[in-house]
Amino acid sequence: MTETHEPALRVRFAPSPTGMFHVGGARSALFNWALAEQSGGRFVLRIEDTDAARNRPEWTEGIISALAWIGIHGDSPYFEGPYFQSAYEEQHRAAVAKLIADGRAYHCTCTRDDVKARTGSEHQGYDGFCRDRGLSEGAVRFRTPDEGVTVVDDLVRGRVEFPNQAMEDFVIARSDGSPLFVLANVVDDMEMRITQVVRAEEHLSNTPKQQLLWEALGATPPVWAHIPVIVNEKRQKLSKRRDKVALESYRDEGYLPEAMVNYLMLLGWGPGGDREIMPWSEMVPLFKLSDVNPSPAFFDVKKLRAFNGEYIRALSPELFIARCEPYLDPSWGRETFAKVAPLAQTRISLLSEIRDNVDFLFLEEPVFDQASWDKAMKPGAEEILAGYLDRLETVSFDPESLKTALEEVGAAHGLKLGKAQAPVRVAITGRTVGLPLFESIEVLGRERAIDRLRTALTKLTATAS
Repeated sequence: MTETHEPALRVRFAPSPTGMFHVGGARSALFNWALAEQSGGRFVLRIEDTDAARNRPEWTEGIISALAWIGIHGDSPYFEGPYFQSAYEEQHRAAVAKLIADGRAYHCTCTRDDVKARTGSEHQGYDGFCRDRGLSEGAVRFRTPDEGVTVVDDLVRGRVEFPNQAMEDFVIARSDGSPLFVLANVVDDMEMRITQVVRAEEHLSNTPKQQLLWEALGATPPVWAHIPVIVNEKRQKLSKRRDKVALESYRDEGYLPEAMVNYLMLLGWGPGGDREIMPWSEMVPLFKLSDVNPSPAFFDVKKLRAFNGEYIRALSPELFIARCEPYLDPSWGRETFAKVAPLAQTRISLLSEIRDNVDFLFLEEPVFDQASWDKAMKPGAEEILAGYLDRLETVSFDPESLKTALEEVGAAHGLKLGKAQAPVRVAITGRTVGLPLFESIEVLGRERAIDRLRTALTKLTATAS
């Protein structure tokens, strides 16, 4: 008896290069990537680039770059591609010709107005008028079954039945012979030997049509899995027009790829238990499509931000400094930054926040923010600045001594440290919040700290007069 082997798992991710890379697409890609990695299968990247009017090379480059950022790239043995749908036009046309020859498709010259005139309805589907006319030109329609149901066995949604009677003869090729998505998608999957299709829920309505096409072309359909839609806080589907959905935007803002991957994997799936912060290597063995919840998944930006903060704090000091590099001015001294980096690492949730936390060390004078100035420079601020300025001339220049000196100045004016340090912080850093004040003053240095307090005091005095 000949031993048979199950075919190796082959999944695919097939984005269109028509815009920025959607976080929903990233989630779909990661689910597919996890399946390929855990099974030793293949993740096929196919760029569906047949919409020439909307496609742009930079969008293709953006897709490849964004995928690489979340760990999906050609250096992995699980990665295959990218392939381009436009390269398979010959196979698409051959499939259309086969379906026509087999009596499974036919030419049709009907317009929407023709159908409306015959049926008397704006909403009536195609009535099959050209099925048996034997035309040799026009668009090409697939002949759907008149009776029964098409059953889609979905790993996430279970058994889904589509009555064939409700499915019109759908168009698979335009009158010029170019294929539509529904046909090209099937042929591409067949050519690339895709065994499992894991994609977004909105494609579920295409699935019975595609399953019929697979069968009509003499092939076994793949295993289907349609993962839940991603919604915003109002439970509306994430929209490019309304929500921040571009993965590149989150990357540029300073989210770590590790945090983004962790968070996206939890949109519709969980590893079990209460644990959420989990590296990729630990999630992959646990991932199962049968555990994916079909209900909409809420994209909670606050939670993502919290995840990112956790991952930032877990970085080694050296790696944190390296990750901050793109957000720092090239002229800023790295030795000085390294002194305050550990202080900043515990306080920021986005790498892009690093600049506002440390810029006071490198600018000739701190940024001026009117709101911060007005909040801190209340009555009595002048006395606090003058008193602390006097102490800075002689105090031992270490954080503890600098703190004690300000506590004493504040106490002399009936203020606790929290109130006393507000005008000093704004004078030194330009902002009301930031790194620990006394460590910041130490790194800034005695001369520059004194100069900034004098400048602020002069401004206060001038304002008062």
